[in-house]
Amino acid sequence: MSGAESKELEAMKARLADVERRIEAACERAGRERADVTLIAVSKTHSLEAIQALQTLGVRDFGESYVQEWEGKAEALSDAIRWHFIGGLQSNKARFVTGRVALIHSVDRKSLIKALARRSEELVEVLLQVNISGEESKGGVEPGDVASLYESAVARSGLRVRGLMGMAPYADDPEEARPYFRRLRECFDVLRAFVADSFPDEEASLTELSMGMSGDFEVAIEEGATLIRVGSALFGERIYDA
Repeated sequence: MSGAESKELEAMKARLADVERRIEAACERAGRERADVTLIAVSKTHSLEAIQALQTLGVRDFGESYVQEWEGKAEALSDAIRWHFIGGLQSNKARFVTGRVALIHSVDRKSLIKALARRSEELVEVLLQVNISGEESKGGVEPGDVASLYESAVARSGLRVRGLMGMAPYADDPEEARPYFRRLRECFDVLRAFVADSFPDEEASLTELSMGMSGDFEVAIEEGATLIRVGSALFGERIYDA
């Protein structure tokens, strides 16, 4: 390992330690166990070497948003990585991720549900994406449409809905994200009650709430997140191609 590589590994180790400290503090404030929260390292646009370095430090869950980029990384990296697909997914690309990622976070329409169920011979685990911010730039169904989307998914034998995902609007103050995360948690509670009444055999599968990123994951944990998607706080600032 070169001096530059060693220096970067130490920097990454320090960033991971800081994120872990923040997670533990948020869990303590919320009266939760650290084991209740899964850290997903958002590795989109980051190098194979950076992912491998973070993996050597004990991180196992990584999130990608673009099918082609993810495929290249999945072919080159260890099978021990648990991949999460967290970006918008086109129905015609569903076949590339089904059976190959641990969890798809961004299921937001019935046509995608149909494509996912049709394309895989294995059980596909998904989250339903909810547009909690009201922003047109963000995907997801309206909170009032979650139950209908769930019914479409549960009707497909090849799919299992594990919970919900949502994104708060960007803000400098993490506290501004709190009402949006609370709204998603309320949607989750409503969905669980609906499932308990209408599909009781499926209730035990609904355990995951994916919300919170580098700037606001502590607030998300306090509001009930079980999956947090953290990129720049782990990898440093994202690098984009010109």
